[in-house]
Amino acid sequence: MLLRLSRYALALLFVLAGIWHFVHPATYLAIMPPQLPNPLALVYVSGVFEILGGLGLLFDATRRIAGWGLLTLLLAVFPANVYMALIHEQLGIPGWVAWGRLPLQLPLLWWVWRVMRK
Repeated sequence: MLLRLSRYALALLFVLAGIWHFVHPATYLAIMPPQLPNPLALVYVSGVFEILGGLGLLFDATRRIAGWGLLTLLLAVFPANVYMALIHEQLGIPGWVAWGRLPLQLPLLWWVWRVMRK
């Protein structure tokens, strides 16, 4: 029961985060490393994959592939989180928030791993 609630909560987190990519793409464009090509397309693509991954966690038939996809996505967007920490002053984000967010990726990775395996 607890694992099911955890799975639903994680799915909701990813679906809402993915929707936010379309509602307010400027949030993500601001943290996109300048070396990456076509940043708006990358924001939308990552949003689509967050939504699909979140929904995929809800079904037994797709849970594992969705989990692997979300793990990959979390690793792929990590450079944007690092870039956000490096430019936090320009963004008006307190340093402790920007830098403190980086280690939170580890429990999020663990949460996806835990949910996808059961």
